[in-house]
Amino acid sequence: MFGHTAQDKQQQLAPLPAPAEATPPATANRLAIVLFSGTIDKLMSASIMATGAAAMGMDVEIFLTNWGALAFRRGDYTSNTRVSADYADYRGTLLEQMAAKKVTSWMENLEGAKEIGNVHITACSHTMTLFDLQLSDLEPIVDEVIGVAAFIEGARDSAMTLYI
Repeated sequence: MFGHTAQDKQQQLAPLPAPAEATPPATANRLAIVLFSGTIDKLMSASIMATGAAAMGMDVEIFLTNWGALAFRRGDYTSNTRVSADYADYRGTLLEQMAAKKVTSWMENLEGAKEIGNVHITACSHTMTLFDLQLSDLEPIVDEVIGVAAFIEGARDSAMTLYI
C-alpha cells in the first residue's frame, strides 16, 4: 500500500500463533491414499506409491471412492484402458510401452504390495450405495466397505495422505 514503510510490511507479515487446538503431528508410520480416479495412469501411480510404502515398512490404507471404487469391480481391471483426459493424447503410447516392457498391471502391483506389507484396501460405503454395489461385486483384494469417518479416523495421524 502507499505510504507504508518496509518495517510496516514486516510487521504485517509476522506469522500468526498456532491455534490452541492445532492438529498434533502425525504419529503413525502410515500412508493413507484416497483413490478417487479410475483411470489407469492414476491407478498405476497409486499402486506404485502403495508398493513403495509397503516395501519401506509403512502401513498403507487405500480408500476407494467414486471412480476409484468402480475400477475395482470384478474383472474390470483387465479391460480398463482409460487414461486421464489431460493425457488422452498419450494413451496409445502408454499402452504400447507398457505392453512392450511387460509392465505389471496396477492390480498386480497392489497384490504384490499386500504380499510384502500391511496394505488395507477399503471401499467407500456412500459410493457403494450410490452405484448399488456390494463387497462381493468388487475384486477380492478389497478388504471391506467403510464410511468416510472411519477412514478419516485412521488417516488423521498418518505420516502422509495422498489424494489420487
